[in-house]
Amino acid sequence: MPGLGDVRQAGRGLSRAAVRLDAVALEERLEAALSRYGIVTAWQEVMAPTLHAVGRKWASSGDRYVEVEHLLSWHISTALRRRTRQPAAPTGTTGAGPVLLACVPGEQHTLPLEALNAALCRLGVPARMFGAAVPAEALLAAVRRLGPAAVVLWAQARSTASLPLAEHVMAVEWGVKGARTRPLMLLGGPGWSGRPARGMLRPASLSEALDILAVTHRAAPPGEPL
Repeated sequence: MPGLGDVRQAGRGLSRAAVRLDAVALEERLEAALSRYGIVTAWQEVMAPTLHAVGRKWASSGDRYVEVEHLLSWHISTALRRRTRQPAAPTGTTGAGPVLLACVPGEQHTLPLEALNAALCRLGVPARMFGAAVPAEALLAAVRRLGPAAVVLWAQARSTASLPLAEHVMAVEWGVKGARTRPLMLLGGPGWSGRPARGMLRPASLSEALDILAVTHRAAPPGEPL
């Protein structure tokens, strides 16, 4: 596990590159963080805190720093998607359906799901990333077609978090009569805070979500850091 000083220094370097709008430095620092710490630690200790810090600057200074946040977000997304193209690690899965990743309707914040998608790829757990603002009808259709082992719904704000939609998705069944199956439902993001989960899981971090989904697929960790 990297030292606190190391990850803080990495975060400061990433923030300085973003404020300078230095695309080359951003790419280099993101690749270095992912290679050194792995996806989970790089996201939780470097990328997400830097995004939050830039967001706070934006909120406290009017319209300044919007371009900084947009550039940083784009490069983080690019770095994470590169990890999804790498060969998946061998798994011990049992033929379970994929993990379905989607933002609820009206929700545009995809980066946490992109980090989870990349980490699942490193574990060899199959996933389908549907991205931002997935319409309810499309989400339900995808669940029926895929028969996913789990569904992760992301809501950044309370205004987008819809428990009735999550309950509807969780109630979708498939399989032969007498052996019907439903997806495991994970609610991600601060939008769900303070709301009753009613049979759903609400992981507090990327690492916790990954642990749950890895157990669901009985995936063995790869020989390199996540």
